[in-house]
Amino acid sequence: MLHRAIFGSLERFIGILIEHYAGAFPLWLSPVQVRVATISERHIPAAEKITERLKQEGFRVDTDLRPEKIGYKVREAELLKTPYLFVLGDKEIESGRVSVRTRGKQDLGAQDPEAMILRLRQEIADKR
Repeated sequence: MLHRAIFGSLERFIGILIEHYAGAFPLWLSPVQVRVATISERHIPAAEKITERLKQEGFRVDTDLRPEKIGYKVREAELLKTPYLFVLGDKEIESGRVSVRTRGKQDLGAQDPEAMILRLRQEIADKR
């Protein structure tokens, strides 16, 4: 007798995780941990630099460099359930910081990128 199953144990486990978290995975499990968005095209070089730095640290990063309004980009990041959104504009580039938003619309304001890397590493280590 042959046994046929539509889903194996791994697929069932992934399905349980998706249902449990409703797609809003914790940072350590999320397929995209940080999304970097720009306010305008002139901020693209800075966004690419911070994206590369995050990738060097081993984070799963996505960039949104499209010429859309920032409100649209923020809303889309929320719909995609990305844990962290880094926004780069004129003020952030001048100060050498990034504006940080967490999933759930908590605005952390302007943060030092290196401090955020440490915070993200700690959050992953704590498996929060």
